[in-house]
Amino acid sequence: MLDDAINALADAAGILRNWTDATARPQVVSQDSLRALLAALDLPCDSEAQCRDSHARLAGQQGPAGSAAGLPPLITTLRDVGAVLPLAATAAGQAFRVEFEAGGSIDGILACDADGTVRLPPLDRIGYHRLLLGHSMLTLAVAPQRCYSVSDGLLLSAGGSDAAAAAEAARCWGLGVQLYSLRRAGDGGIGDFGALNDLSRRAAAMGAASVAISPVHAMFSADTGRYSPYGPSSRLFLNALYADPAAVAGPAALEAVLAAAGGEVRARLAALEQDALIDWSTAGALRLQLLRALYERSRTNSADSVAFAEFCRAGGEALEDHARFEALYALQLRQGGNGDWRQWPQALRDARSAEVTALTQQHRSEVDFHLFLQWQAARGLSGAQKCARDAGMPIGLIADLAVGADRAGSQAWSRKAQMIHGLSVGAPPDIINNRGQDWGLGAFSPHAMQARGFEAYIEMLRAVFAHCGGVRIDHVLGLARLWIVPDGASSAEGGYLRYPMEDLLRLIALESHRHRAIVIGEDLGTVPAGFDTRIASAGLLGIRVLYFETDGGHFRPPSAWSNQAIATTTTHDLPTVAGWWTGRDLAWRQRLDLLAVGETLESAQAHRADERNAMWQAFHHAGVTNAWLPGHATAADAEAVVDAALGYVALTPAPLALIPIEDALGLVEQPNLPGTVETHPNWRRRLPAVAEELFARPDVQRRFARLNQTRTPLKFS
Repeated sequence: MLDDAINALADAAGILRNWTDATARPQVVSQDSLRALLAALDLPCDSEAQCRDSHARLAGQQGPAGSAAGLPPLITTLRDVGAVLPLAATAAGQAFRVEFEAGGSIDGILACDADGTVRLPPLDRIGYHRLLLGHSMLTLAVAPQRCYSVSDGLLLSAGGSDAAAAAEAARCWGLGVQLYSLRRAGDGGIGDFGALNDLSRRAAAMGAASVAISPVHAMFSADTGRYSPYGPSSRLFLNALYADPAAVAGPAALEAVLAAAGGEVRARLAALEQDALIDWSTAGALRLQLLRALYERSRTNSADSVAFAEFCRAGGEALEDHARFEALYALQLRQGGNGDWRQWPQALRDARSAEVTALTQQHRSEVDFHLFLQWQAARGLSGAQKCARDAGMPIGLIADLAVGADRAGSQAWSRKAQMIHGLSVGAPPDIINNRGQDWGLGAFSPHAMQARGFEAYIEMLRAVFAHCGGVRIDHVLGLARLWIVPDGASSAEGGYLRYPMEDLLRLIALESHRHRAIVIGEDLGTVPAGFDTRIASAGLLGIRVLYFETDGGHFRPPSAWSNQAIATTTTHDLPTVAGWWTGRDLAWRQRLDLLAVGETLESAQAHRADERNAMWQAFHHAGVTNAWLPGHATAADAEAVVDAALGYVALTPAPLALIPIEDALGLVEQPNLPGTVETHPNWRRRLPAVAEELFARPDVQRRFARLNQTRTPLKFS
């Protein structure tokens, strides 16, 4: 029967026909959804013959890329564990050689287990090594058992002291910030790496071990009105708007550029700097105007030219591709197009085409400008990490890796063969969003990743690890499965696509150690059974959020929280503590028709009152407050609640307590309200003052002092 053939094809393609939702109810993907998902994966299934053809095509996609020995181009394994080779038992006795990445080699003979499994002997060196087998060669990625840890970072920061036990027991804290929200004098309306330098120095002086920042991925420079940090053009490069113009060639050069631009530009920049919300289109265009003028001045500086040329050489083809895309994107907009490369002339849709090369050569100065922007952004971010570490932070910056990239963007254009098309990433209906979500993002094809030796995935990991001491992986559940939605369908009509989780975890652990950076996995949402345990065993820290740490209507005591996850009061997608306590989030949801089906503002407020009482009882029992608040919420209560919430999270055994700066400041509004675009000022709110003024506030100093008293950072006598 056709349905049976479709089901078999879906299973082979990695589509999960059965899954369990966030309320533990079993769900089944409909046949119509399966057909749409398979068609979007280029696996048509309208007849049994089509199903057979698609099976054959899928086998070709999953098979080896030109390997005579029947091996894929890259195999992952763990240190001291023999790598399993997908070969028949008859391969036993064949000679092999492993050439180590750092030099040296070993020779041996393939062995076969009693069950017919062919494997290599265990290797004790992590890295990307070469396996030579007959006439075939492939990469053998040998990973450590676990990612680089917080205790590893603390011990390294201590200068190699022998206090390993102290490092293992240490608990530190850090701040979470939306980079764009930071202020500095003369910032022109957008936070940048210059403001991050100042905040990191001051946070380190207050005792913070890290500063976690919002994603800084490359956006669309010709359209600064596209600013959601989780909808980037490319996760391989950086948002040029975060480059501090004063850092390009010094304050004197910037002053000369401003003088040439005239008083009107100065006035507009000064006005934007005072705004409570970012005007991305205007402020972004003005920043690029300044950066372009500085670029023109820099072309006569020979010292800069040498450093710039080296940066471009190191960036290679990937960097050149991104700069070409930016130039072509701007050109298409000027010619009246919408910039979406999928609607460009056919020849320009291929990054390797002769037409792309010819057209970008005609606009070489524009391409070079975008190379320059990436150079300045990379210098800014790496400088901010150095600033944080030099100020005493054992971890420093924690970067954020978005779950996907805009399907109309640079990464999808230059890495087209390794992306899925006709599908976008999202989430099924869950407790937080009962309508489900369609994020409009593209993702890697699991089949193409394996067939190409995970090259684009490794490239992306190296890009995000390059300038930081840690990485937060957004929606880390995507390592196991991603909810994909066919174009034109609702999110409820999507389904889960399985990913090679073990391979991906090993590659993350390997890059984590090579860069000496911790890894945090945002594991909130519909979590498959056993997922938390598996990522914990690989050394990825999960995330535990105050609001969700409940059991039977009671908040779990701090001692019951996980020691294999970071602890936090809230996230950028959730209300701040003050906003939650006062019901500000409920007012927004009622105003924007985001309440659950059958829920009213009054019923939501009544439920919140019960939650407030339960939370305050938990705070009282934990000893973080001696006071008792009334059941109703007032603005005056909020300050005491914020103090108690930070103290509560600080008591947990989490190796890192990450405090959003909005909660350190007791702010009411949250950075982002999921399910909204223009109706809520997402990704636009600025902090009320520069870091120096914020950290001088008595309430902020009181909260930081409490964190330092409660957490137990590494100390050496």
